[in-house]
Amino acid sequence: MSDKKSFPEHVAIILDGNGRWARQRGRERTFGHQEGAANVKTIVRAAGHMGIKVLTLYAFSTENWKRPSLEVRFLMKLFKNYLISQLRELVADNVQVHIVGDVFVLSEGLRKEIAACERDTAANDGMVLNVAINYGGRMELVHSMKKIAEEVKAGRLDPADITEDTITSHLYPSDAKDVDLLIRTGGESRISNFLIWQISYSELYFTPVLWPDFTVEELQKAVDWFTGRDRRFGGLTKKDH
Repeated sequence: MSDKKSFPEHVAIILDGNGRWARQRGRERTFGHQEGAANVKTIVRAAGHMGIKVLTLYAFSTENWKRPSLEVRFLMKLFKNYLISQLRELVADNVQVHIVGDVFVLSEGLRKEIAACERDTAANDGMVLNVAINYGGRMELVHSMKKIAEEVKAGRLDPADITEDTITSHLYPSDAKDVDLLIRTGGESRISNFLIWQISYSELYFTPVLWPDFTVEELQKAVDWFTGRDRRFGGLTKKDH
């Protein structure tokens, strides 16, 4: 099976390079995070205008707790302020928001803002925006396995009936469609424990551009690259015969 020049419905982005961007300018890493957050608004709006149906952003991983406490506190405050300040615009832009990850370890104030943002955008039927906070791909699979095991133990699920769809349906609440295009900014060429179930057949696009410098034109460049790919999904194309 080949699917050439199809448009990516689900795009995921690993937002990398904020700290390096700031250091290049002689500023603190927190300044880079602030500029990176401002860029999220630009890219979210552009993605919606392009016709992307689902956009998933890797904002804070389970491993990011290892960063200096001052930086972590700044990031948590930034997430909260972003949700508050951008909510009205997200509603106006018809964006539906999901926060993906283990939110129970976050502060009560941040959890309240997350709940409000998801509630107030739930009726929107435009682009779906998944924001991964305290997220890890392996942890998500463990979470899914535990939920399935509970259903088997309770007699609600026969192990023989477990399929790939069963696992998908037990992932963190989100629009859990497979990712078509995964973009990583900042020059690294790894997926860093992000959406490891959902990117099984994704096209992977790595760019040296640091996240605060990732413009609408850079997003369009990645989408154009994707449309030129020949997606086989394990099959053959005519030229392979």
